Amino acid sequence: MLRIAVPNKGSLSGPAADMLHEAGYRQRRESKELRIVDPVNDVEFFYLRPRDIAIYVSSGRLDIGITGRDLLVDSGANAEEILPLGFARSTFRFASKPGEATGLADLKGKTVATSYEGIVAKHLADSGVDASVVHLDGAVETAIELGVAEVIADVVETGTSLRNAGLEVFGEPIMKSEAIVIRRTGADIEEPKVQQFLRRLQGVLVARTYVMMDYDCRVEQLEKAVALTPGLESPTVSPLHNEGWVAVRAMVPTKDAQRIMDDLYDIGARAILTTAIHACRL
Repeated sequence: MLRIAVPNKGSLSGPAADMLHEAGYRQRRESKELRIVDPVNDVEFFYLRPRDIAIYVSSGRLDIGITGRDLLVDSGANAEEILPLGFARSTFRFASKPGEATGLADLKGKTVATSYEGIVAKHLADSGVDASVVHLDGAVETAIELGVAEVIADVVETGTSLRNAGLEVFGEPIMKSEAIVIRRTGADIEEPKVQQFLRRLQGVLVARTYVMMDYDCRVEQLEKAVALTPGLESPTVSPLHNEGWVAVRAMVPTKDAQRIMDDLYDIGARAILTTAIHACRL
């Protein structure tokens, strides 16, 4: 039975549960449930603190985990990313009072406050910058005002909270994070149960990215239509009862669907429609 760690709370929890549900796995009904078994799919889920998941997976007690890339790096655990999941995206950056620093070189001899000590210490060491790192659990924006540090390092989304605290970001991003699937470093990623799990999640990712588009067009316009909707390998083309017309079906990127429909209409295609894809295997 495959043993999988899932975030039990926070920004990773809801989207992870939704993705697993879309992939056909049973999920918990109550937030207090810490473990459930899905006998149909031969999987056991453990709901853990996101920060702890990499540690459990690296120990080999659990086969796979869903966590954040930032949490994996910060943990220093013996685990590796095997699939990005595309949600809970964030950017990790340095910030200080305006004019205090413009790049990494300005951090020499300074103290950096952060909730992600592992990430920051590694980044500074890799960059050859000699600076101190102090660990704080949340609300690091106040560290500068209270004199605990001259610089902070934190997740930045809109930057509003930093500006409200009189701070500004500087330098290049420390890292870009998102939800990921992890496996113990060196563990067999080709194991059939692991591959099946990854295929299911990849199917969800594709299903969310594409829609199925169907339309009718004149035979003489088919090449132009196919150029607009090439599909993944090739579109399906079927003759219609009315001579000179064909029906076409192809997967198209969701973000481009409306523009493609306009372009198809302009070349004479009709009965153009899109339908959601709930699951797929490529």
